[in-house]
Amino acid sequence: MKCSIIIRAFNEEKHIGKLLDGIIHQESQHEVEIILVDSGSTDNTIQIAEQKGAQVVKIRPEEFSFGRALNFGCQRSTGDILLFASAHIYPVYTNWIEQMLIPFEDTKVGLTYGRQIGNQLSKFSERQLFAKWFPTVSNYNQSIPFCNNANTAIRRSLWEQINYDESLTGLEDLHWAAIIQQQGHRIAYEADAVIVHVHEETPRKIFNRYYREAIAFKRIKPSAQFNLLELRLFIRFEYSE
Repeated sequence: MKCSIIIRAFNEEKHIGKLLDGIIHQESQHEVEIILVDSGSTDNTIQIAEQKGAQVVKIRPEEFSFGRALNFGCQRSTGDILLFASAHIYPVYTNWIEQMLIPFEDTKVGLTYGRQIGNQLSKFSERQLFAKWFPTVSNYNQSIPFCNNANTAIRRSLWEQINYDESLTGLEDLHWAAIIQQQGHRIAYEADAVIVHVHEETPRKIFNRYYREAIAFKRIKPSAQFNLLELRLFIRFEYSE
């Protein structure tokens, strides 16, 4: 089984090296390739990625959407499993890739997502949300289409049938997960595939992110009413009803 790790990046020179070093030092029996989809970085992101062996593909900033960048990376990948990683995460253990792939031994599993934790700079409220969204117990057949593409893997064969929606302003991961679950594929949560997710966003950036996701969610579920600050957590409960 070949695994393609696909990373979306824009001006991530501060963090990308740590992620790539973490990938390089993984103890995996599977063939691994790294593809970085860059959307117009003006810092040293591309140089760092190339020095560490990643294949860099570029998408113009004016063409960027989260779904389009994912599809662009998937098109240029060759793996059986497509593993998506945020540019500002890094694996905690050297078995991260192996743990992400274990659930796919069940042919009914179409998507796996792993646990996320904060670092020493994470705010208390953020650590609480990580604990709610990413518990310490695995579930290989969860009842709701929740996942997060900062640390998610999918079957290439399913992506070839269903590309990510390029028109959404966010939540393309949840939208895709909902579709495949409706088709009978399982969503697995692997608590032992742990990454640290580094958030260094300003209040304005946080608001903009939730606002984009709110717009996307209203497109997916037009009748829903929600609080922006608890959007993703709300979605978990909304889909579980």
